[in-house]
Amino acid sequence: MFKKILIANRGEIACRIARTCRRLGVEVAGVHSSADADALHVKTIGESYEIGSAAASDSYLRIDAVIGAAKAAGAEAIHPGFGFLAENAAFARAVEAAGLVFIGPTADVIERLGDKASAKREAEAADVPTVPGSQTPSEDAAAIARTVRELGLPAMLKAAAGGGGKGMRAVSNLDGLAGEIEAAMREAKNSFGYAGLIVEKLIEHGRHIEVQIAGDGKGDVIHLFERECSLQRRHQKLIEEAPAANLPAKLRDRMVDDAVRLGKRLNYRGVGTVEFIVSGDSYYFLEVNPRLQVEHPVTEMVTGIDIVELMLRIAAGGGLPVAQDDIKCRGHAVEARICAEDPANHFLPCTGELAHVNFPDSDVRVETGVESGSIVSPYYDSMLAKLITHAGMRDEALDKLGQALDQTSIFGITTNQGFLARLIKLPETRNATFHTRLIDEQIDRLVDKTKEPDIEALALGAYFWMTRQRPPAMGNPWQSRETTGWQMAAGGDGLSPIPILHLEAAGASAEIRFAPRQADGTMIVGINDDKLSVRLVPADGDSFTAVVGSRRETVRIHQHDQTLFVHDLHGVHTLTAIPYLTYISAVAETSGELRAPMTGMILKVNVAVGDRVKAGDVAAILESMKMELRINSETDGVVTAVNCRAGETVERNAVVVVVEPDGQA
Repeated sequence: MFKKILIANRGEIACRIARTCRRLGVEVAGVHSSADADALHVKTIGESYEIGSAAASDSYLRIDAVIGAAKAAGAEAIHPGFGFLAENAAFARAVEAAGLVFIGPTADVIERLGDKASAKREAEAADVPTVPGSQTPSEDAAAIARTVRELGLPAMLKAAAGGGGKGMRAVSNLDGLAGEIEAAMREAKNSFGYAGLIVEKLIEHGRHIEVQIAGDGKGDVIHLFERECSLQRRHQKLIEEAPAANLPAKLRDRMVDDAVRLGKRLNYRGVGTVEFIVSGDSYYFLEVNPRLQVEHPVTEMVTGIDIVELMLRIAAGGGLPVAQDDIKCRGHAVEARICAEDPANHFLPCTGELAHVNFPDSDVRVETGVESGSIVSPYYDSMLAKLITHAGMRDEALDKLGQALDQTSIFGITTNQGFLARLIKLPETRNATFHTRLIDEQIDRLVDKTKEPDIEALALGAYFWMTRQRPPAMGNPWQSRETTGWQMAAGGDGLSPIPILHLEAAGASAEIRFAPRQADGTMIVGINDDKLSVRLVPADGDSFTAVVGSRRETVRIHQHDQTLFVHDLHGVHTLTAIPYLTYISAVAETSGELRAPMTGMILKVNVAVGDRVKAGDVAAILESMKMELRINSETDGVVTAVNCRAGETVERNAVVVVVEPDGQA
């Protein structure tokens, strides 16, 4: 076994590889870009070398820098993880030329499989069924269009190099074909440096099944059963499981036999994945990924085999440590990929700081490269974490995964967490009648496009905010100048007569009022014109039992500066909290609009149009609920409008006076 290796990757896979190495007593070193200097994988590995600036092309894809880091660390081998240089034959050759060991297939095999057309020819030579289509990649758009027409619709345009769904376009109509070809070629060029495409017949409602193989490089190849990867969007996998459900045994046997036969033809070394598309009782070869797969944990859970350890032992010259007859498939495992993206906004990737991250610590395997305070940058993949559950039966594994998603808190940026929770509850998911187009067909059921703020979430967030401002021992929390700016008396419903807090959520805003907290902790919270009786009972960490009326629910709440995050059964609600007087002062200072803080009668107007005022001058006096409230100018300027007069009743938020701030004329 190696004494020390370099992990040439980042994020969760770098952390995961390091974990196995430490268990085996193998020392590790890592690499990082300037953007990742404080990343979790750097902290986890311990020894890491900066190899360039933020862009992957300037860091993680720099072959010379990675090999230089390995030599500086005194490493004997390099593990590429997945993505970046994992399927780069030139990198594999450079590693070996530098006297190091590449933990993966040989450069020759990577080349034979890295091009989809070449891989297809290898599969045909091994007598593995392939999808009808072109045999040779082309960069000639006109020739590609002719192939589509000859093959017939529907067809699939596929980048010959690379994978991961990049450079793929489904064509179901000849209108706009030229644009689809251009887009696929452009994406292929940007992703893999080669714009060549192949064209294949599109299997519209097929299942994506893949077989995990491992070989010693001398002709001995085994399989670790299959995985189901049909739940995908834009060819990006979201949910994976092992074994595949509702897959006829004879069909499974033929597929794994074909995968092993192909591996033997290639004298495959290391681990890899042979991917198939299944349609009815038929299946067709798609491609081989000559590397570790993102979804490898589900195979590990059902077989008990550490696939990273398997890679290390093979690369170190130990051959295959297990025989085919020793490998058993026990139970069922499911994986969900949590990504920083907004499903309601066309899955637009999201970036920013993760204010708070918390994963469940039981009944789930968590693979992640982020923690509270991590920065999600625009330079790398959007995946934040993988949750993997295992149970004796598939339904139980899915139930556990749903619970794990509900118990995971990722606050600060939008994720697809709620989308995944809805996806695993779909009847088609539960009964395994899915196909690769299911998510596209059911997108309206899966994406929550609700724009209205959740009243209960607002009330719970407001309660949490108030209890942090005025602890219970201080008595009535709203009855304080420090919190509200005014000494107040309650109205008939017990609520503070003026708003104390301004909350913004989902593009809308709400004015919050509070009643005195009762002995049991219950408080009436007013949200604009609504009222709710709420109580929060602390549980573990950021968890609370929320009591709303007669209903109880477990929620998680976290505050980061002015932002409140409320995670309930409906998902994560992000609320911006601003004390009300601060809010209206800011609005007034920005716009010059002086507003009535509550409904009441104007007692006196002290200004007229054309008057000069200074910040702090009293423009008008309002009476409400036996209180006199002074409406002050927030800026120096000139009065341009007076919209009230003494004796007139005005509504809350009504603009009573407008001041044009100096310098804006």
